[in-house]
Amino acid sequence: MRGQLLSGVHQAIGNTPMVHLSRLTAGFEGTIYAKLEYLNPGFSKKDRIALQIIEEAERDGSLQPGQTVVELTSGNTGTGLAIVCAVKGYPFIAVMSRGNSYERARMMMALGAEVVLVDQAPGSAPGQVSGESLALVEAEARRIVLERDAFRADQFERLGNTHAHEFHTAVEMWEQTNGEIDVFVDFAGSGGTFAGCAKALKQYKPSIRCYLVEPDQAPYLAGGAMMNSNHRIQGGGYSMHLPLLDRERITDYLTVTDADAIAAARELAKKEGIFAGFSSGANIAAALQLLQERERGARIVLTINDSGLKYLSTDLFA
Repeated sequence: MRGQLLSGVHQAIGNTPMVHLSRLTAGFEGTIYAKLEYLNPGFSKKDRIALQIIEEAERDGSLQPGQTVVELTSGNTGTGLAIVCAVKGYPFIAVMSRGNSYERARMMMALGAEVVLVDQAPGSAPGQVSGESLALVEAEARRIVLERDAFRADQFERLGNTHAHEFHTAVEMWEQTNGEIDVFVDFAGSGGTFAGCAKALKQYKPSIRCYLVEPDQAPYLAGGAMMNSNHRIQGGGYSMHLPLLDRERITDYLTVTDADAIAAARELAKKEGIFAGFSSGANIAAALQLLQERERGARIVLTINDSGLKYLSTDLFA
């Protein structure tokens, strides 16, 4: 839709640019192609799933005209839903842990959303959202859905999350790289990006290796020992079951440290001019790890998930 007159900003979601990170990978054997999802209207890849989930619900009748929409969010899905709901005329309530950066809540409120902030679980560190804290947010979201007779967007369960990346993100990746992809890397959030992209990319080329990334202190999905669920990589690594994830498409599991994810995000900004958040840093750190080890010489594709502007209240770029 780029270059055309749009009927609403929701039509600007998707078709994001792909960049060859030649400066960051100087001296490495191999290539990293980064899809700039932070250039969506809500500054994250979650705009895609917000639009897909709402439009699928409109088509199947599970979302009625004017009905309230509710969702648990770390901020990015909520921002995407706030945008889509504003354009389409649905009241939206975002339910978010106080452990997430507050600028996300302010952005959602500016977009017309009602934001309900839930206290973190006892013993949680500020700015770090554990699975226990997320469970409290989930309970509050369910209560509000019942109270308001609302539609639950439910990014962890609805197939629209997977479809957004299967039908769109991965197709764009393939076309933008002319199919020159050997590896796909993704930090585990809701699991939808990995599930959708891995499915579509392997249909194009079954030999593509797909790596799922987790915090080194919380390798829950890989079945590793849980050392600390209070990691610093916001937007994922929740140490919980992800229903959308298809484990058969996981080539292997990777882990990254908080320090490496932060360092990679900072290097991405300094060397490539790409200002992104924690989970994007995790993707970059994992990809560099692969180029140094088992995937030397490979062509790796990944997403830059959201903007660094959403973390100015944190020490990510202190």
